[in-house]
Amino acid sequence: MIEQVTIESDEDGMRLALAEAERARAAGEVPVGAVIAADQLVIATGYNQSIAAVDPTAHAEIVALRAAARALNNYRLTGACLYVTVEPCLMCVGAMIHARVARVIYGAPEPRAGALVSSSRAHEAPGLNHRLQVTGGVLEEECRQVMRAFFAERR
Repeated sequence: MIEQVTIESDEDGMRLALAEAERARAAGEVPVGAVIAADQLVIATGYNQSIAAVDPTAHAEIVALRAAARALNNYRLTGACLYVTVEPCLMCVGAMIHARVARVIYGAPEPRAGALVSSSRAHEAPGLNHRLQVTGGVLEEECRQVMRAFFAERR
C-alpha cells in the first residue's frame, strides 16, 4: 500500500520538492524537483532526468506531469497544484497550461530562462484558454542554495 502524503501548506509542498531536487543532484542531474498535489494529496513527483533519460524534455515538471496524468488516468490535471524548486522554463509552463494545472508554486526565480516572472510571463500570453495562478519565493533561499551548491561543486 502506498502511503498518502498530505500537503498542508506551500512550504510542505516545497520541502517535498526539495527532496526530489536532492534525488536529481545524487543522480548527477541539475537539482530541480517537482511535486504535484490534487486535493492536498501528493499524486506525483519528479526530478530532472534529462541526462539519464537522454531526453531534453525530462525536466522535473514534465516528469511529474506525466506521472500525475498516469496516476489520474487523465491528461487534464484540473485543480492540481505543482510545486517546483526553480521557476519553470517556457516548455514546462506550456505543459502546465495544456494540463490545466490550477496553481504553480516555485521556490527560486530563474533569471535567464524562467517563464513566469523572470524572462517572460508566458502564462499571461494572449489567446491562452487557461490561466495559471502563480506563487513564487516559497522557501526561496533553500531552493537557491541547492542550485548554488550544485554549480559550485561543478566549477
